[in-house]
Amino acid sequence: MNAPERIRLTEFSHGGGCGCKIAPAILSEMLATMPLRGLPKDLLVGTETADDAAVYRLNDEQALVATTDFFTPVVDDPFDFGRIAATNAISDVYAMGARPIMALALVGMPLEKLPLSVIRRVLEGGESVCAQAGIPIAGGHSIDTLEPIYGLVALGLVHPDKVKKNSSGRAGDVLILGKPLGIGVLSAALKKGKLSESGYAQMIQWTTKLNTPGEALAAMPQVHALTDVTGFGLAGHLLEICRGSKLGAEVKFDSLPVISEALDWVKQGVATGASDRNWKGYGPEVEISGEEWKRKLLTDPQTSGGLLVACAPEAERRVLDTFKTQGFAQAAVIGRLVSGKPGISVT
Repeated sequence: MNAPERIRLTEFSHGGGCGCKIAPAILSEMLATMPLRGLPKDLLVGTETADDAAVYRLNDEQALVATTDFFTPVVDDPFDFGRIAATNAISDVYAMGARPIMALALVGMPLEKLPLSVIRRVLEGGESVCAQAGIPIAGGHSIDTLEPIYGLVALGLVHPDKVKKNSSGRAGDVLILGKPLGIGVLSAALKKGKLSESGYAQMIQWTTKLNTPGEALAAMPQVHALTDVTGFGLAGHLLEICRGSKLGAEVKFDSLPVISEALDWVKQGVATGASDRNWKGYGPEVEISGEEWKRKLLTDPQTSGGLLVACAPEAERRVLDTFKTQGFAQAAVIGRLVSGKPGISVT
């Protein structure tokens, strides 16, 4: 699992993956006074609902989806790091229901500490995922930094009428999660030197799996809201749907798909610091009883996590079939949206 020349990338970073995102409460405070001035009518999605990407109407048939995402290493292997970061960035395009068309690389590397061969492998990993998505890396920007940083600006296209926001859920909608939870827990176990080979393989399997069902879900009128679960954990990103849609959510804990080894570790108290930061940011809006590890799992930061779908009950089978035909066999119904004050009840 170590990178060439025995470099361990995680030793150069204070956090890893989406776990290094700024905590939701601090982010809200930072953005609270940002004015929304002169918004053009063709800006279909901006910052108003904390959605996954900006969307700008180009014409009656096309809207441009634009997003950016980058982070510090979540694994030691540079090729895997590049793959994970690229997959995570492109996910936001799929989460809007769009088809990716192009990417720009964002690169920050400590040049005096990392051999060029290691940096090259990071870039090669990112490029391999873009090739899998059928898009070029058409440019980018690089700087000399104290910590390794890699990510993408990702661009996509979608029909303006098929944009899937995180704020358009409806009462009675079924909630479906496309990937199992536990990536943050596995990354914490990896950093402690406890993660098994099979656990690492599962971590790489899911963090490098492109959320391709997003484009097909966009074509379904009965899919009302869509987002991806990343650094704020399942609870944090579901709350964004609840707040934007002005609805509550009911979640069945035993229905949550979870990576098996992650479940073992979280029960033993292994978790990221970001999990506690997430809970401090939105804990009062989440009702959950039982063992503390359940809270840790709900707030676990997911690097390159799964799509979270809110759809009409009659579309449940079709949505699950769409996930499963594209290789997401663990996609599962986890709850529903309900009328009431925005918040989550977990039973």
